[in-house]
Amino acid sequence: MQFGYVGTKVHYNFKKNEEKEVLVLLHGWGGTSKLFKGLSMLKKNFSVLEIDFPPFGKSEEPKNWNVFSYANMVISLCEHLGIEKAYFLGHSFGGRIAILVSVIKRTLVQKLVLVDSAGMKPKRKMSYFFKVSKIRFMKLMGLEVSHLGSEDYKRLSLNMKKTFNSIVTTHLEEYASLIESPTLIVFGSDDKETPIYMAQRLNKLIKGSELVIMKDCGHFCFLDKPYKFCKLTSSFLKGEK
Repeated sequence: MQFGYVGTKVHYNFKKNEEKEVLVLLHGWGGTSKLFKGLSMLKKNFSVLEIDFPPFGKSEEPKNWNVFSYANMVISLCEHLGIEKAYFLGHSFGGRIAILVSVIKRTLVQKLVLVDSAGMKPKRKMSYFFKVSKIRFMKLMGLEVSHLGSEDYKRLSLNMKKTFNSIVTTHLEEYASLIESPTLIVFGSDDKETPIYMAQRLNKLIKGSELVIMKDCGHFCFLDKPYKFCKLTSSFLKGEK
């Protein structure tokens, strides 16, 4: 199914069951809603809304979007589908969006699960600042710098590189501190993309939040140990813990 938002076609799948509450699944940057395929144990208890964030999966490439564009798109889609309240689960980039949705439209988010969530300002080593200075100098000299980015970054169009840069430099500490929804934070102990200190910062900022570190898991802890993750998350959402 497709939803039009500010000129961009967004692909989504909504498996609706009138007797079940809604769970919205938000995937990470570069992924698609298919990443949640292994969470059948969790999804069977809900009506499930899955979205392909533009430009990934079957969604079109957006123009001049930022992190707030994605959040407002999710809110608009929920309104379009008549979803007034839902549980939200956001992984990595999807966590950024879930944080913003929780603040922009509080009444929409019944409970929140942040999984290896991005959004916190990273700690930087001196090597990072050296690389940034090198890139700025090369740009000043009119030299090509696109080859210096990560492989994922290199594959993006010029338009999406601007969007990506805007997203990763928008830090959400201020917004996280405003979240009122009951929140579960789940991170893998071996996550290198969004390290444990980010989970601890989220836990400190979000009043009353619960933090669970899944041992021997990386940035995709819900894929590393799906049974344990589903059991943990389902218990939280259903109020069994």
